Amino acid sequence: MNVKIILYILIIPLTVYILEGLNINHIFKKNRVLQATLFYLVCTICISYLTVNFLYDVFTYSKIGGIVWIKKDLL
Repeated sequence: MNVKIILYILIIPLTVYILEGLNINHIFKKNRVLQATLFYLVCTICISYLTVNFLYDVFTYSKIGGIVWIKKDLL
């Protein structure tokens, strides 16, 4: 299984949990629930993408576990 998929499975729920703590409803106009929901969705996807790629690059290029992950990806 690809390491990035595992990271996405872990990071996406964490990102949703963190974004639920923000109250951004006052930014949007009244009766704009769809736009607010789509904004949450886009923010979740963007933050998750950036976080997963950052963690993957850190672990790949550091001495923590990069050699093992690189060998698994090449197989």
